[in-house]
Amino acid sequence: MDRIDRLQLFVRIVERRSFSAAAADGGLARSTVTEAIKQLETDVGTRLLDRTTRHVTPTLDGEAFYRRCLSVLSDFEEAENLFSRDRPRGLLRIDANTLLTRTFLLPRLPEFLDRYPLIDLHLGQGDRLVDLVREGVDCVIRAGEPADSGMIMRRLAVIEEVTCASPAYIATYGLPVSPDRLDGHRMVGFLSSRSGEVLPLEFTVDGKRRDIVLPTRVTANSSDTMHELARMGFGLVQAPRYRFQQDFDRGVLVEVMREYPPSPTPLSALYPQNRQLSPRLRVFLAWAEAIFSEAKL
Repeated sequence: MDRIDRLQLFVRIVERRSFSAAAADGGLARSTVTEAIKQLETDVGTRLLDRTTRHVTPTLDGEAFYRRCLSVLSDFEEAENLFSRDRPRGLLRIDANTLLTRTFLLPRLPEFLDRYPLIDLHLGQGDRLVDLVREGVDCVIRAGEPADSGMIMRRLAVIEEVTCASPAYIATYGLPVSPDRLDGHRMVGFLSSRSGEVLPLEFTVDGKRRDIVLPTRVTANSSDTMHELARMGFGLVQAPRYRFQQDFDRGVLVEVMREYPPSPTPLSALYPQNRQLSPRLRVFLAWAEAIFSEAKL
């Protein structure tokens, strides 16, 4: 293991807070990782990491060394790609919503991997908040306005949102026609992972946003479960049009109150601001931007 390899390993340990996780990420034995860090600490002449049975944290010297390593490794990677900018390499870890990944990214994935044969891709999928640094993720794709100021945001698209219900729900509760006439109606409750509260329905009335909370018997914190509850007739639901389009085409769900649409939702890529954009992430973001610019959202 050369010096650059040891620096990369040290950075991964600091970010993952674990020797074992860093070893797994790199396909290395735990003993190899331990020996490499011992050698690195000998080379720099100071202890870089505090180790306990549960946690690994950088010392004060280790924190300063970590920040310097980020700069050095970024410069090294940039130099490596100086004469081969069309051939970025390495493992790229992306996290995105399951349906969004399946609908937009996977169908076009072969072209990305064919174009960049030296990139290996790991796709994590979910709606939960992700600690990019601690979990070793390079970039997340998320809908909504991000609350984390520690991230760099790149806007990918703006998603059209719709309100819908099942035919069975409409037969029982009637067809909702406007936000002012929703007495007696119900909604499927979507529990926010950020606030822990049920999100209201949103409507645009005379150019202004209006939030309305209706009674709900069932709540969920999964968008897939929420979708299924809507199909089963448990209430009104709002989500991106692309989620419901097949159900609209088959008559499983019905779009309602089209004249009062929810606010459109921004779709963004987020990545840590303390890292220079790597060549592999740069080409992925350009590819994702092209996909969403062509998609029907």
